[in-house]
Amino acid sequence: MKNILSKLAATAVTYAILSVASTQEAQAISFNFDWQGDGGYSAKGMFSYDETTAPVIISESGPGSTNNLQSLMVSFFDPSNNPLQSFNTVSNGVSESGFLEFNFDTSTQTLFGGFDVGGGQGIIGEQFLNGTVGSFLQLRQDVDQMGPKTEIELDRNSGAITVTAKSVPEPTSILGLLALGAMGAGSILKKKQA
Repeated sequence: MKNILSKLAATAVTYAILSVASTQEAQAISFNFDWQGDGGYSAKGMFSYDETTAPVIISESGPGSTNNLQSLMVSFFDPSNNPLQSFNTVSNGVSESGFLEFNFDTSTQTLFGGFDVGGGQGIIGEQFLNGTVGSFLQLRQDVDQMGPKTEIELDRNSGAITVTAKSVPEPTSILGLLALGAMGAGSILKKKQA
């Protein structure tokens, strides 16, 4: 019995320490976005930021360290839903795109204004989604770096893009379940030993 109580106490202390540590970590919140072109092409993406430090309006542009975005990924699909290209436009708070344009209202959880995600290296063949949210968005592809027409339009829409919050379980909830599981496993082992 004494052994079970000491295991229980150790589990409780570990849980308490991990709970405090997890609440002090950055509280990243993630969102998905979906875009559907009039011709059947589509884009699906995800972005995240630290909700404890983010302002009401998140605005990002260009390459280098971002102000608030921690990550931004996007994938493009043809009308048959075959994957075309995927890009990690922002990774670990650094934009890889020279053309990044991103505006998000954290209070209404909506994208607005100028929007440019996807390829941003100026490499022939890379695709990107750009325009103005609520007005006009187009999926484009670089085709030539030398001529006057360096991009072609693959698809467009009226600027509609959908944002949905990604559901992520709370870290303390996961730790609580792990602690309960550990206690249950410990009691089963103790019963088997007896």
